[in-house]
Amino acid sequence: MVKKFIKEAVSRSAESDDDGRKLTSMTDPTNPGAQSPDGSGPSDATILNFALNLEYLEAEFYLRATTGQGLPDEMTTGTGTRGEVTGGGMVNFSNPVVRTFAREIASDERQHVAFLRSALGEHAVSRPAISLDTSFTAAATAAGLIKPGEIFDPYANDLNFLFAAFLFEDVGVSAFKGAAPLLSNKTYLDAAAGLLATEAYHAGIVRSALYNEGMIDDAVFAGVQKLSDARNSLDGPVDDDQGIGTSAEANLVPTDADGIAYGRSAQSVLNIVYLNAGPTNSGGFYPSGLNGDLAMSGGAAS
Repeated sequence: MVKKFIKEAVSRSAESDDDGRKLTSMTDPTNPGAQSPDGSGPSDATILNFALNLEYLEAEFYLRATTGQGLPDEMTTGTGTRGEVTGGGMVNFSNPVVRTFAREIASDERQHVAFLRSALGEHAVSRPAISLDTSFTAAATAAGLIKPGEIFDPYANDLNFLFAAFLFEDVGVSAFKGAAPLLSNKTYLDAAAGLLATEAYHAGIVRSALYNEGMIDDAVFAGVQKLSDARNSLDGPVDDDQGIGTSAEANLVPTDADGIAYGRSAQSVLNIVYLNAGPTNSGGFYPSGLNGDLAMSGGAAS
């Protein structure tokens, strides 16, 4: 099904047969087309492998929350060092609505991994080591969501799951928004636009669910804002991350003054997932770093 979808996507988005053939040829690092047009930026394949690393994290998080199991082994191999996943467990959802949309998101994220792996072929990176336990505690502690010495379990209940999902979803949207202009091939750009749209739907669902929780318990609004502020403290000097508002005024769609969603550079995204505001190549949710050429986070000016 995935391979058929890819062929159909190429057919729809390519303006010519030659453009369609680039979907495969541009993943070959020996092909000049694998470089950015001016040779100064990352290749399309490098950008897609960066996205694949992020999709591995989201897929493992949601699949374990909804099924108790992660990606099958055959979907985690590739170039670079294949890592294990620590933590994760099936959530005993009390709200059937949250359980239902969590399952749908899990399915989408699994398909994203399958799509990117098929598009990249033998050049797809393997799943890196992923932390779904101590990383969440570190993030929640830094945000002030819990006190030092306490443990944050994202799989303990519906609200913890939603807080954890919020950490990821807005980052995914801003990552694809930031990466899209760097893609040189229109076929890849079409696929990236589709992935961005899906991630935006996911983020909207999670933000809306948290808003509903906030209308029941006002402390939820403060908790979300703490997580947003924590992300904002990691990704550089620009104050663009946003919470979900208050009971009096919702902010379900985080945009700028023109109503446009903001993007992040790959380096700023890595600052967040590494839980480190400085330059580093590992940490946080990726204890051994990402696989691929985009693995170093930025500094204070990223």
